[in-house]
Amino acid sequence: MPLKWKPFLTSPFFAFFLIMLIKLYFARLIIFQDSNLFQSALVELPSLFIVFSLIEWLAHKGKVLIYIVVDFVITAVYFAAIMYNKYFGVVVTYRALQQANQVMEVKPSVMQLLHPYFLFIFTDIVLLFALLVFVKPMRRWGKNAIRVRPLAASVILCVSLALSLFNVTAHANIVNDIKRAEKMGLINYEVYTIFADMHQDYLDPATITRAAIEQEKGIAGENSRNYWAVAQGRHLLVLQIEALQNFPLGLKVGGQEITPNLNKLLQDSFYFPHVYMMVGQGNTADAEFITNTSLYTAPHGASSQTYGGKELPSLPKLLKAHGYTARTFHTNDIVFWNRQQLYSALGFDKYYDDDYFGHDDFVMFGASDEVLYRKTVEELSRLDKAGEKVYASIISMSSHHPFDLPVNKRKIKLPAEYDDTFVGNYLYAVNYADYALGELIADLQKEGLWDKSMLFLYGDHMGLPINSLDHQDKKLLRSMLGKTYRYNTMMNIPLIVTIPGVSKQTTFAQVGGQIDFMPTIANLLGVSIDNQVYFGQDLLNHRHNLLPERYYLPTGSFINDDVIYIPGVSFQDGTTIGLKDGKLGGSRSEDKDDFQRALKLLLMSDSYVNSLPEHKP
Repeated sequence: MPLKWKPFLTSPFFAFFLIMLIKLYFARLIIFQDSNLFQSALVELPSLFIVFSLIEWLAHKGKVLIYIVVDFVITAVYFAAIMYNKYFGVVVTYRALQQANQVMEVKPSVMQLLHPYFLFIFTDIVLLFALLVFVKPMRRWGKNAIRVRPLAASVILCVSLALSLFNVTAHANIVNDIKRAEKMGLINYEVYTIFADMHQDYLDPATITRAAIEQEKGIAGENSRNYWAVAQGRHLLVLQIEALQNFPLGLKVGGQEITPNLNKLLQDSFYFPHVYMMVGQGNTADAEFITNTSLYTAPHGASSQTYGGKELPSLPKLLKAHGYTARTFHTNDIVFWNRQQLYSALGFDKYYDDDYFGHDDFVMFGASDEVLYRKTVEELSRLDKAGEKVYASIISMSSHHPFDLPVNKRKIKLPAEYDDTFVGNYLYAVNYADYALGELIADLQKEGLWDKSMLFLYGDHMGLPINSLDHQDKKLLRSMLGKTYRYNTMMNIPLIVTIPGVSKQTTFAQVGGQIDFMPTIANLLGVSIDNQVYFGQDLLNHRHNLLPERYYLPTGSFINDDVIYIPGVSFQDGTTIGLKDGKLGGSRSEDKDDFQRALKLLLMSDSYVNSLPEHKP
């Protein structure tokens, strides 16, 4: 090579340019499936050149160390984006820092998602830092290199800023968060979210009425009262089963039922097989939030953290006005996901966490479901004998991701092809959760509580994220289900309502979501919620639905009676997935109105919660 080029090609600027080019391509390939190196460079490099030009302009000493630090920070952003996308299917932002203190609580789940080859993205940083510390000539690296002059650095900075601003402003109106990040560039998108959050536009809360909500949902004027008060006066047992999807119900693998107790329960229950998860970043805690408020999850972060300080209208408060005491039972530490604040804001009279359940028979994050149910029934029996009418929110945990169930808890033996697979571990965990459920029902019957209660049972969220499945997992699922595993199956959770002596084996075909649980419960108990703002609908009295989604699916996605819709850059290039057949298709003109109304409903909920006063414990 010509001698005049050698100092530049051996400079830190050029070396780190090549390193980051490789990393940004790697990150975009995994997150966006973007294999076009030129396109990736065009989108991502301007933001990197802004930082590089500032280093060249301002740094006179320790330049290589500064480059390494910047390399580490940007690499950490790429790594977090990859990991987050593997589970949630969305692009991570600074808002996830709120959950940083939760990582150690879910360490097994994080490790399951961590493929060793992801760590290679940090290889250069470790190597360069070691060379800088232990190899003296390395400390002189770049001293003889061509230095980017201040004027040249200024030009690079201005051009890069202009290109980055163009990428941001040209794509700021894209509703789909993933597409927005892809078009803006990852670093640009991260910076954009910080500034975007400073300017939130909310609706006038006076315009957010139940009538306005029903108009947007398309159910205005529907006022049926089927099944009104059929469970009036009973104890309410709301059982949220960890990671329970709908497809294991009725499923046999190797001739064995995966959920024999649930299958038996269906014979005397109302069953809703077309209900879909609506949780956000808080997962289990978000499911508790939605169920108890009929409000959509927070646009960013866990609802328990974002909304936990608000004075929330809720199911516990509603039922306390009708003589109920509201208790919540969870074997994990109450501080996890800020539940201590959430439960207070929701109006629960008392919570029971790991201090009550202890660590005996420890599974995943706390005492096993068997211990949870046994000790919960003991407390319910005590309250019942004291003449209390109880609303009990019971949160199971033993079937938590990554489904590392102790071998002694496995109640079935799956065929050999399921050994050491994610899908196989999930089935073992669900089967154990079902076994523990059988113990709960038996204990309730033994204590004379079963016939006095209504059991409202559902899954909190999916167990098998599509982005976390490898080739073998997908193959097993296709063999089991007889179809490709897509979002219509992943998002689908069961809802089972059992009112002993009243409910009969009945399947309700309408589409529903977790947002609908509170109004459905209120109808069954004969409790009016006419004077309360809520965004769900009674599933026993409405045949059509519109469910906005904002996590696991990008913002702008929704579920209606027929399809899951996922927007692209615009509505027109969106994708649909048939709810019943999983068939992929393009956007349908008849769904455009639903698209606009789904976005409006989310904005209405955000505006309403934002207007609520702060909770005073």
